Amino acid sequence: MKKLEKAEIRKKTISELNDELVELKEELFKLRFQHATNQLENPQKLVSCRRDIARVKTILRERELRGIQE
Repeated sequence: MKKLEKAEIRKKTISELNDELVELKEELFKLRFQHATNQLENPQKLVSCRRDIARVKTILRERELRGIQE
């Protein structure tokens, strides 16, 4: 999975962001499982996935505070 860019995230609607968040959480679960069983080749993927989740949550929270409904 590639890094999500801020501009790319901001273009999405709230429902698309929620879907993206669910996908990222599933991906993080899989990565954690692979890491625990020593099958994860690149541990940096865990960090990247967590940061992507934080980016999506930040944008969702900003929109919630502004009251923007798309």
